[in-house]
Amino acid sequence: MTDAAAIMAAKAALRAQAKAARAALPATWRQAASLAIAAAGLDFLPTKPKPGAIVGGFMPIGEEISPLPLMARLHAAGCQLALPVMMGKGKPLQFRAYVPGDRLVPAVWGIREPGPDQPVLFPDIVLTALLAFDDRGYRLGYGGGFYDRTLAELKSVKRAETIGLAFDEQRVDAVPHLDYDVPLDWMLTPSGARQSRP
Repeated sequence: MTDAAAIMAAKAALRAQAKAARAALPATWRQAASLAIAAAGLDFLPTKPKPGAIVGGFMPIGEEISPLPLMARLHAAGCQLALPVMMGKGKPLQFRAYVPGDRLVPAVWGIREPGPDQPVLFPDIVLTALLAFDDRGYRLGYGGGFYDRTLAELKSVKRAETIGLAFDEQRVDAVPHLDYDVPLDWMLTPSGARQSRP
């Protein structure tokens, strides 16, 4: 087995464990956690988001922590919101403008997305979901590589702060990673924000 194959196998094993652990969290705790990260806001960032800043969020699926209360707070503070849209296998995500209450279109895996009539935006801040994370900022996603391609492309265009949203229970000692995995700048959990360290 090659090193890359071993890392992929380790990712798959951790992915299964992380999904089970997250699913075991009580629904009331998941809801409280979403409100806790909304209450924290993004004041921990060295450069606070100003009105007009573009924040890329996501629509939660399954047992993911919900960014919606935080996104509503940021929208009320004058931030412009965007949601990711899948453009096809192996391609980066595209962010399109979103206002809370907008009609969204069901897409792959039941994820709701803005329609093609919404303008494409390049976020200043990206909020991402994850299955597991470590202190270096590596995140374990669902295995499609969409966010790695998206963040690599975005960071080639502008300086964007990347923030993983998670339950504290999703932290692990180390997330297996390959050269193309892009670490996040910050993690925001109900217990607070932590900056990733190399």
